[in-house]
Amino acid sequence: MSYLYRVCCAFSRTAQEECTSIFKFGHLASCIQKRWKKPVISARMRLEDRTRDIKFDKLVRNLRRLKIVLRLQKLILDRKSPYVSVQIISKWRRKVSLNIGMGIFLRKYPHIFEIFTHPVKRNACCRLTRKMIELIEEENNVIREMEFVNTQCLKKLLMISTNGSLHIHAIRLITRELGLPDDFKDSIILKYPNDFRMVDNEILELVSRDESLASAEIEKWREKEYTEKWLSEFETRYAFQIQFPTGYKIEKGFREKLRNWQRLPYLKPYEKPVSIRVRSCGGVARFEKRAVGILHEFLSLTVEKMIDVERISHFRKDFGMEINVRELLLKHPGIFYISTKGNTQTVFLREAYSKGNLIEPNPVYVVRRKILDLLLLGQRCGRGLRLERSEQLQRRAGIEVREGPRDGDWVIPILDDIESEAVGGDTSNEDDDESLYDLHEEVGGDSIGNVGDDCEGDDAYFTSISDGDSCIEK
Repeated sequence: MSYLYRVCCAFSRTAQEECTSIFKFGHLASCIQKRWKKPVISARMRLEDRTRDIKFDKLVRNLRRLKIVLRLQKLILDRKSPYVSVQIISKWRRKVSLNIGMGIFLRKYPHIFEIFTHPVKRNACCRLTRKMIELIEEENNVIREMEFVNTQCLKKLLMISTNGSLHIHAIRLITRELGLPDDFKDSIILKYPNDFRMVDNEILELVSRDESLASAEIEKWREKEYTEKWLSEFETRYAFQIQFPTGYKIEKGFREKLRNWQRLPYLKPYEKPVSIRVRSCGGVARFEKRAVGILHEFLSLTVEKMIDVERISHFRKDFGMEINVRELLLKHPGIFYISTKGNTQTVFLREAYSKGNLIEPNPVYVVRRKILDLLLLGQRCGRGLRLERSEQLQRRAGIEVREGPRDGDWVIPILDDIESEAVGGDTSNEDDDESLYDLHEEVGGDSIGNVGDDCEGDDAYFTSISDGDSCIEK
């Protein structure tokens, strides 16, 4: 008995030690069941675990290089002289956020930057090419012609805000995204005093609402779904267009949750804001869905249907979105996509793009895409470009530029003859050689410009820009 008693005491002592190690609240809490806590999914975890979209990431990488080019272009045009020495430009590396040598960067894009030697100072200088200057002027002209559209865009932004006012500083940060001119304060705001009013030179207010503009862009899609696909009004009245990326994993029960969220009513962006009881049934979901509708309309008003996430935060209070914007965007991957390429996070409206291009392009977007294509051209067709520039310099210096056949053209028929014999054809006849030579004289053959280089002048990169391929591939 004594042995059994000692064994039972030892067993009870070890069991008590295990309980006290798990529950450190005394013996009375030993019978309490340990609760399982659900892991917290933060915005950072959603950002790391999201499904990547290669087309959007590639577009952001190209736009990042374009931003550097546009910053350099602005610094060059702000100077009095039409050219700047490369030595001065190399000091602008930190201004334009460039991490490679300035000379290497300038030579990578010969269709945008032209490097030449100054005739007097004999130093390396840089200026914009004629094609780049023409595209910049075209963009400015298109923005000037779209003054009425820009006025309506500002009205819509003010109508979305809770009290009909926005800070000028916030609007100035997104002038390029909205397609506004740099002097929009003088050219638009002060030009239409019946629509806009300035308060303390810092806040822009809307004088009167225009109810004809109080229709969100998503309403067009809802009407199309209702009329063409014969869906019920209950299904389409508060629904959003969902396009999940390739490879997105749909978990169990997700479709039912999405269907219920699509049917959930919410306060639309242009409707008069009222207080929503967050603690009521569906109050949090309705509040978040209103924020999704505001962000959707905000992106629809931009030129390229994209904007930096940081710049949206300047409109949170004015739009009544007291939430974490980045976390809200990551919760809806079928509507928005956040790209982390570059130094900033860029959000895209997924439904507006197809294969990296806008489905419904606007005039400003078309011109900017031409500038991007000029950037992506890189050093392709650079040989013909150098020949054209050398001929221009010779004409300026008064040197006669020889046109037509040049020295060395006589070897072309011989090479063609050798090639045709290798294939198996019989071209030994002298008449054929003479006809080949005459044909080459009519075309204006050039031993430098036509052998292995069909890209001469501006027509080369005009064709390559429109086709999206290099001139060698053409």
